[in-house]
Amino acid sequence: MVLIASLCAICAGDARAEDGHALWLRYAPLDEATAIAVNARLGPPELFGNSSPMTQAAQSELSRGFDAMLGQSGRGVILARAGQLPGGDSGLAEPLAGLPSGAYRIAQRHDGRVAVVANDDIGLLYGSFALLRHVASGANLDAIDVTSAPALPLRMLDHWDNPDGFVERGYAGRSIFNWWLLPDHLDPRLIDYARANASIGINAVVVNNVNASALMLTPRYIEKLARLADAWRPFGIRVWLSARFSAPRDLGGLSTADPLDPQVRRWWTDKADEIYRAIPDFGGFLVKANSEGQPGPQDYGRTHADGANMLAQALGGRGTVIWRAFVYASGSETDRVKLAYEEFTPLDGKFASNVILQVKNGPLDFQPREPFHPLFGAMPHTRLMLEAQITKEYLGFATHLAFLAPLWAEALGADTGHGEAGRALTVAQTLAQGGMAGVANTGSDRNWTGGHFDQANWYAFGRLAWNPDLSADEIAREWAAQTFSRDPAFTVPVAKTMVGSRQAVVDYMTPLGLAHQMGTGHHYGPAPWVSDLSRPEWNPTYYNRADKSGIGFDRTVTGSDALAQYAPSVAAHWADAATMDEDYLLWFHHLPWDFQTQSGQTLWRELVARYDRGVAGVDAMAAQWSDLAPYVDARRHRDVADFLAIQKREAHWWRDASIAYFGAVCGCDLPPGTRTPAHSLDWYEAQRFPDAPGNP
Repeated sequence: MVLIASLCAICAGDARAEDGHALWLRYAPLDEATAIAVNARLGPPELFGNSSPMTQAAQSELSRGFDAMLGQSGRGVILARAGQLPGGDSGLAEPLAGLPSGAYRIAQRHDGRVAVVANDDIGLLYGSFALLRHVASGANLDAIDVTSAPALPLRMLDHWDNPDGFVERGYAGRSIFNWWLLPDHLDPRLIDYARANASIGINAVVVNNVNASALMLTPRYIEKLARLADAWRPFGIRVWLSARFSAPRDLGGLSTADPLDPQVRRWWTDKADEIYRAIPDFGGFLVKANSEGQPGPQDYGRTHADGANMLAQALGGRGTVIWRAFVYASGSETDRVKLAYEEFTPLDGKFASNVILQVKNGPLDFQPREPFHPLFGAMPHTRLMLEAQITKEYLGFATHLAFLAPLWAEALGADTGHGEAGRALTVAQTLAQGGMAGVANTGSDRNWTGGHFDQANWYAFGRLAWNPDLSADEIAREWAAQTFSRDPAFTVPVAKTMVGSRQAVVDYMTPLGLAHQMGTGHHYGPAPWVSDLSRPEWNPTYYNRADKSGIGFDRTVTGSDALAQYAPSVAAHWADAATMDEDYLLWFHHLPWDFQTQSGQTLWRELVARYDRGVAGVDAMAAQWSDLAPYVDARRHRDVADFLAIQKREAHWWRDASIAYFGAVCGCDLPPGTRTPAHSLDWYEAQRFPDAPGNP
């Protein structure tokens, strides 16, 4: 009986506890004073304009949010299309003139009531979510006047989900798409997913893996996609597909997939027509070609532009082709980070107008820190899109707290060195005709993302894709207030922790510009010693180049000369090891172990200090989270504490294994007072993880 009673208590407690499913759309009740102030600016919901699925979605969300936060129903705001405002309020629309689709203004009209005004229905939806975000973050509505417009036209999530339900590099369970049940049954979870995306301005979703299965192009799956498209249309989200380049052979019975072959071109045109009959607003195709074994136009002696333009012609004015620039050839002796630049810059200006080149934020592969990709700014006659990874394949999976807004902000704000004389052209500015894509981190876990703080990366991606000028701290506070607690005693310290978390990961994994030091295949844990993989560029030793003489990859003129792919002003900044930003020191330079760093220490001692700093950062995060327990429900606080305990253990493992290996290579003694690794190098090298999640 005691056991039964205990289990019942646990079940009852879990039923009352937060589980994270609501994401940042919890709409927790406001304190009494704020509720009174907000209520004073509301009234019965009103719509000036035609009712549409989008305006209905906006009104539904406003009702849901205000009912929950105010504890009473029937209160709302005025939604108004710009051309349909009452005469006395027509001036509210003036700031919207000339702004792109989705722009909105939130302001008080003549009677003091709050109105959301937009040029189109999707703007009313985005404005409604923005208003709820404002209130849910703890602000009242006195004197509110906000005008906002998306900086980038495409704000996209790329799912690496397969038809069998497996998610490549996914750490939050199985795919959220149950293709077996579609189109007959649509999981309500997919509507929650659409609401969450619309709340942060995401307007496009690629539903399947870039390592694409041709199955997704069959009539059976097009019917399933149509059901998804219908469900997501009221939230302003268009469905996209990763297309397998060899589909004319795989599905069409042709002997070739040559993009210049008339039969191949006809097959793709017919396939596009079939899709658009089912989904009139289908977004288009995302293509990974001639990379990591995927088929592509180079199989037939054609260029990337030949392949992309063939698909673009098939889509016509109805859609867009997004062509990934993540390419590297097997057995190439060229520095891997140079390959995309070498393949694509000669094609600048040769892509069709409805083709976008999708470029990773850095030239390698979603590392904890990389310099920005040299293609940004180097292809002025090609539409570009930045690809970021929300799922943390190289940053500790879902169990390590690593807030990625600082990583993406570094890339978006980087000066490319290109553009008109005297005017810096940032990476974000090169995306104005393209957009930003994020590899999604959602899965079937009840809280969507595995770790509760991984929800913040989904959120931050959307907010930065809408406005690349937002600060990481602003986004962190906004998310924390909506997700956990509005109390500044919570949001201020937790935002500081979040903003510093990614640097801690860099320090205990890949300090001073090291990269790709993770375990083979699964990319879990440290393995800087691995050197026996079949492709040289898969080996961590390929990147660290550690030997008795020193450590680091020489990418200057004396080495691979990858530095020359950047504009001269940028290259000059990274050329001098003595004065450059040391976050990229070993990315660009191979240096002796006794090289004097800017701290005055030798390179070896500075490397050890960085590893120690990373471990200390995680220890501090765990201690602070313990102190914040009064502000968070018990279930989620326990979940996060458990994950921080894992991160602490693994940060120490990363530090110890890395120091043990590099110390053995250089024959260097540990600096005085430094803690020795917990195990021998042989012990670390012997670790194996065949069950690591997310393996392809």
